[in-house]
Amino acid sequence: MALNSLPFVSSMELSQSSIQDLVKKIKQEMFSNADTYSFVSPSAYDTAWVAMIPDPHQPDRPMFAECLDWVLNSQREEGFWGEFDGHGLPTIDSLPATLASMVALKQWNVGVKNIDRGLAFIHANAEKLLEEKYNPCPRWFAIVFPAMVELARSVGIEMIFTDRLEAMVEEIFDQRQQILNTEEMEDKYHYPPLISYLEALPSWYDISHEEIVKHLRGEGSIFRSPSATARAFMVTGKEECLAYLQSLLQRCPTGVPSVYPMDEELVKLSMVNQLQRLGLAQHFVDEIDQILSVVHRNYMNREGETRQINFVPAQLYKDSLAFRLLRMHGHSVSPWSFCWFLHHDDIMDHIQNNCQRLSSVLLNVYRATDLMFPGEDELEEARSFSRNLLEKSISLRHQDDNLVVFPNFQRMIEQEMSLPWIARLDHLDHRQWIEVNEINTLWMGKASFYRLSCLHEDDLMRLAMENYNFRQSIYNKELVEITRWSKDSGLSKMGFGRENTTYCYFASAAASSSQLLYDSEVRLVVAKGAMLITVADDFFDMQGSMDELETLTVAVRRWDGHGLTGHTEVIFKALDNLVNDVAAKYLHQQGRGSDIAKILRDLWYETFLSWLMEAKWSKSGYIPSIEEYLRTGMISIAAHTLVLQASCFLNPSIPIHKLRPSQYEPVTKLLMVTTRLLNDIQSYQKEQVDGKTNFVLLHRNENPEADIEDSISHVRGILDEKKKELIQHVLSDGLSDLPHSCKHIHLSCLKVFQMFFNSKNEFDSRTSEMLQDIKQAIYTPLEFQKAKPSIKPLPLPSEGKNQTVIGILGPSFKNQTIKRFTAYVVPLHTPRVGYGKIFMPLKFKTCFI
Repeated sequence: MALNSLPFVSSMELSQSSIQDLVKKIKQEMFSNADTYSFVSPSAYDTAWVAMIPDPHQPDRPMFAECLDWVLNSQREEGFWGEFDGHGLPTIDSLPATLASMVALKQWNVGVKNIDRGLAFIHANAEKLLEEKYNPCPRWFAIVFPAMVELARSVGIEMIFTDRLEAMVEEIFDQRQQILNTEEMEDKYHYPPLISYLEALPSWYDISHEEIVKHLRGEGSIFRSPSATARAFMVTGKEECLAYLQSLLQRCPTGVPSVYPMDEELVKLSMVNQLQRLGLAQHFVDEIDQILSVVHRNYMNREGETRQINFVPAQLYKDSLAFRLLRMHGHSVSPWSFCWFLHHDDIMDHIQNNCQRLSSVLLNVYRATDLMFPGEDELEEARSFSRNLLEKSISLRHQDDNLVVFPNFQRMIEQEMSLPWIARLDHLDHRQWIEVNEINTLWMGKASFYRLSCLHEDDLMRLAMENYNFRQSIYNKELVEITRWSKDSGLSKMGFGRENTTYCYFASAAASSSQLLYDSEVRLVVAKGAMLITVADDFFDMQGSMDELETLTVAVRRWDGHGLTGHTEVIFKALDNLVNDVAAKYLHQQGRGSDIAKILRDLWYETFLSWLMEAKWSKSGYIPSIEEYLRTGMISIAAHTLVLQASCFLNPSIPIHKLRPSQYEPVTKLLMVTTRLLNDIQSYQKEQVDGKTNFVLLHRNENPEADIEDSISHVRGILDEKKKELIQHVLSDGLSDLPHSCKHIHLSCLKVFQMFFNSKNEFDSRTSEMLQDIKQAIYTPLEFQKAKPSIKPLPLPSEGKNQTVIGILGPSFKNQTIKRFTAYVVPLHTPRVGYGKIFMPLKFKTCFI
């Protein structure tokens, strides 16, 4: 080993050791009998409501003191309760959560300083948060926020608003009024229904004890909402509510989640999804397989279940996520496991009427349909349905709860709409998911997101960043190595055609990052083969004479380069070097009796022979039939040459006999066809000018009544069906005896070709988008800011008639004259549990001083 490489090797070893330590830590904390509820952050809003419940035997004390302790100890440094978003800023749900927490503290006469800091945060930041998020604000916020303003004022928490903020608040109150006037307590058109916001319904909203009791679920909750159930218990005193709350606190002894009981299966599926999207799945293979095996068994036992319409969104979100994960990991699962909604007109109407709020559900449905097999018409229908509604949701962004609270969500939807999964490379997808920095968001609840707990989020994010950075350093090093190989072999100095060394390596590395080990030989073997194919194909297309092409092909058949000169000599020597290197490494890896040199030579000869055939057609003007063309063209595209040769270094590796043309698996033949058609759709114009034939051009020639667009549409139809067949062969057991790793490298190769030929021929161009992708994959460091911005609460305004408040969240605001509000002070001493009307604070009145 060269001395100057030692520091790099040492650094690489340290990085890998750090990654291994983190993986071990996460496995112990998250997968070794860990409580699923520990994965999800508590809800400050719901915990505050449970903390408000008085002990029936000692009404001056809280029934659940542990919740009050949590509120006391969980205020953020900046003064608010609730969550940060991915950029370190308070989310909009911090406003009602902070108000509810201050009310809980005020009720029990504790945490005076906490209340002061919370009030200062509200004064300093409410205007900026509402300015960004309202007009109109999300439905849940329009219901909850006014109620918390009223409740805070009723217990003597005095809030001072600027003119502008007061105008915003009044609009939100008006929005609530419209919601309460038009919605039923529970109907099929709104999710969640109004009854699930029981704690936030105003005093003038007429709801009887009997109606509350009627909506109690079997476990004693109001729509699994701790806050709504806390309010129901304070009003009705029902033993079922108490039993629910006691069960909740037994399972979650400190902060409570926004939904209980949670769907633990959904939480685990969400964790698997996060691991995959962060590029970490290879470190948790056994853990993921164990989770998905249990989920698969459960799904097989649930077929035919009836579904309540108000729980459709959560169920559809889970079912579509489960379908995608299960199918991607080779489990047999029917599309009807999530397409059941297509058979229910009322459910379809419900989704359409709530498409903005349910955009996260629709995105999951859309992504599930990426994994479509032939004949699955229900997936086609689900894809069209979800895509149309997602496009509508983007156009109505200001009404979309998900896009308001999670702004990067719009970017995710737009990417899914514009660039299909089959055309995206894993490594860049992982980067985007890390940089979006919303990985702790699992699912939108009643008034906030279910979020991954901070402890697990920090560990996963650190591991994701170290893993990505480590891969990037490997790719950088390997690109230097392969560039040197290209130069030493003479391939980069041919003086004609395409010099695509960087493109070839980028595609090899970025497409397979989630499949290959750090030290895999596959990336270099594929990249070297792709470079050689590019140069040799260009030589046959544009540079070589027929004598040179025939002489080179004969030399490859005999595997003897004597007598070759110039370009033919360079090409043959590079090929000989590559094949000998691959065969030697395979022999070293597999041991005696594993010499594959002869098989690899035959594989390459088949490819060179197809290039020679196409050159003869072009130079003689011969027009083959479509069948004849495809028999040769599916070989000349050379995708199988790359994949089969590289599969020798997978674990487990491809059986040797599968490298022979007569033994090609159906999945290999499907790869050969799909990559040829992808190329031909985008290159027919160039090939027409060059006098070459092409599948699109041949179809038009054989169908003179059709125009070129008809021919393109026809070929796309064939391509779409063949892609579905390929995906089915990759993801299904029983259709091939190839190892899973070999099947998945076929899929990775298809994704590379789809990326290069998705909307134009980007392999032959130098587009700014492609160059940017290469930089992002190999060179540019992650753009990730975990540090929170400086947000400091202002001191409380002093008493007086003329005050000023300056917003500090984001850009500074000009000083504004403010008006002071007073409210009726109504102590929050709840009447004896189970007696009296439902208690709600009076709506505040304003008085200008």
